[in-house]
Amino acid sequence: MSAPVPSIGIQAEPFDTATEIADLSAKLGGRAGAVVTFTGLCRDDGERLAALELEHYPGMAEAEIERVAEEAIARWPLQALRVIHRHGLVRPGDGIVLVVTAASHRVAAFEAANFLMDYLKTRAPFWKREHLADGTTGGWVAATAQDDAAAGRWS
Repeated sequence: MSAPVPSIGIQAEPFDTATEIADLSAKLGGRAGAVVTFTGLCRDDGERLAALELEHYPGMAEAEIERVAEEAIARWPLQALRVIHRHGLVRPGDGIVLVVTAASHRVAAFEAANFLMDYLKTRAPFWKREHLADGTTGGWVAATAQDDAAAGRWS
């Protein structure tokens, strides 16, 4: 079987996780033994946040995520890969990012999903700014040391 073509989406609109999984699974026609999904949500941080504002550089962001998706495909025997990342204003409880990986066996699907999320948290060309519940605009959010350490395991 040939390597899958990654499906990358960067969009302002919300995504439907169940629909994305169903679409990917239908395309595989029963060939996958495992489908792993991760949905990253905007949280309110103890009711401190009203929203996150996500900015990106159009064209560059898609190309960079596709490059890393191709790296995941080279590392693990994946059958399908889907990444969606939102931009714009995202409210608590809304999805920010979706990663879906499919493989014959669960280990490859889990590891590829972890690899992709570690990349998206630390190196993807997105910038997040906090909009606080008190109506003010907070600062830009950087990756944490814990995020960097998690990403370092793939070097």
